[in-house]
Amino acid sequence: MLGITWGTVAVVVLLAFGVGLERQTLKRFHGLGDRIVILWGGRTTVSFEGFPEGRYIRLHEDDAELLTREIPDIVMISPEYSDRETPVRYGKNTANPNITGIWPVYGTMRNIIPDVGGRFINDLDVAQRRRVAMLGDELAEHLFGNLEPVGQQVFLGEVPFTVVGVMQPKTQNSSYNGRDKDRVFIPASTHVALFGNRYVSNFVYRTADATRTEGIERQVYETLGRRYTFDPADEDALSVWDTVEFEKLFGYLFFGFHVFFALVGSFTLTVGGIGVANIMYIVVKERTREIGIKRSVGARRRDILFQFFAETFLIVGIGATFGFLCSWGVVALLSFMPMEEFVGTPTISPLVASVTLTLLAGIAFLAGFFPARKAANLDPVECLRY
Repeated sequence: MLGITWGTVAVVVLLAFGVGLERQTLKRFHGLGDRIVILWGGRTTVSFEGFPEGRYIRLHEDDAELLTREIPDIVMISPEYSDRETPVRYGKNTANPNITGIWPVYGTMRNIIPDVGGRFINDLDVAQRRRVAMLGDELAEHLFGNLEPVGQQVFLGEVPFTVVGVMQPKTQNSSYNGRDKDRVFIPASTHVALFGNRYVSNFVYRTADATRTEGIERQVYETLGRRYTFDPADEDALSVWDTVEFEKLFGYLFFGFHVFFALVGSFTLTVGGIGVANIMYIVVKERTREIGIKRSVGARRRDILFQFFAETFLIVGIGATFGFLCSWGVVALLSFMPMEEFVGTPTISPLVASVTLTLLAGIAFLAGFFPARKAANLDPVECLRY
């Protein structure tokens, strides 16, 4: 029982760590956004319809309208302008963040949620080119300290902007233009008026069906290829980061982790199973005469088989119960340790429980099958002579 208990603890705790690590990693990754695709202009590598290779493809803001019109599966899209050369100032506090010009839907796609009392950029801000800004949480703390930023004015260069919101803190380990906590978000139209951008830095879009992003990507190449006259098969003409595909890779990676942890834990559980099997062989030998008496008064082979199977499963079941109780205690204690930021919180999920129970059932079956079969195949006459 002790072997089964320890093996159960090994399997459950290792898998719980794997689940916690996976959830924490995905949480950090979703700080970048849910089911988004980031699109940049690239450089052609083949000549096409009289145009030489090596041309830079620079995207315009109105490409967003073209893409949504030609590709109905793109349900959200926003241009993104970036400027890193203009200081942001409040009083004597200064920073040089990424000043980002966007459309309102950008906040939804990128999981940029305003804290209580503030808001994100809205449609009216874009239409009227308002000088309003939303700040990342760490940038707001750097500029304002303990003061309330919303309603205050910051200077982008020499131009005053009213702070309308501060981003809620979020976990983010992936980025392409810097962490959102250190950025300033302003209306795209205001960004163009202030900095004179002719081209967008990139687009961010979301599709209706996350499973079709690869096919939609080909449509994006075809649509923009017609507009800018490049070969749609030239993958370098545009640069695309499909976070859905990236998340799939994470899924495969963590599936491998789970399998590895399950194998490591199952080795310990197997040792416990061998111990149970040895005990059952001893039990069969000690109860040989009992088996002979039962067979002689009418017990069938399957009755003997079931008897020893039941005893095996009882032993494994009791050990597994203690193992699960110990595992819950260990996981509960580990949840109080300051390690969530790095490896997440170990979690006994339904998947962990089901995998462990499956392994236990397999161990119990194998540990009981061979002793039970030996007991069922004993000759009743030889058993009575024993």
